[in-house]
Amino acid sequence: MSHCQPDSIHAVFTKGGILKLEVIHFPHPTLRHVSKPLKRVDVELREMIAQMFELMYRHEGVGLAANQVDLPYRLFVANPTGDPDNKEAEQAFINPVIRSGKGQVEGEEGCLSIPGVLGPVVRKERISVEAYGLTGESFVGELDGLFARIVQHEVDHLDGALFIDRLSPTQYAEVKDQLEEFEIDFQSKRDCGEMPTDEQIAARIAELEKLRT
Repeated sequence: MSHCQPDSIHAVFTKGGILKLEVIHFPHPTLRHVSKPLKRVDVELREMIAQMFELMYRHEGVGLAANQVDLPYRLFVANPTGDPDNKEAEQAFINPVIRSGKGQVEGEEGCLSIPGVLGPVVRKERISVEAYGLTGESFVGELDGLFARIVQHEVDHLDGALFIDRLSPTQYAEVKDQLEEFEIDFQSKRDCGEMPTDEQIAARIAELEKLRT
């Protein structure tokens, strides 16, 4: 398989100045960036969030963090039903903070930025999360089950962590070959000039942070 194919996998601006988002894959550096809180909710941010929901559904996910679309903002979207027609189940979490958690439960997780890789992850069974919504007003959610797991998974993203970081050494060894394939693909794109350098990515992140954090 040739790796030197056009592949838009990071956020870019179209000619009209509208930010076009795409899901980035492991081991892209932005996935390890600790996101910064947003200062405002405006039309442009709502457009980013709308695109994030669209991408989440396109890739058959139930949650998507800003890091995963190459944005350095403390923001994620979720719909535990995964159904794009179920708008009532959609929720945007801006500047989320998990205030408390109780119990422990293990469940299988995957990630849109590491497609095809799955592993068992222990999470809090119930959590309390505080965040801002699309209106800019704060809310508190008392969550359990799948929704609680999604929120914890996405907040990890915003802290620069991936679910694979929570695997045991034995569990990690089971997916190591798959992860190496992603690393090879990433380096191949760099070798072809299709992927920016770490320095270019860091400079872009800094510019985006100046705009909104």
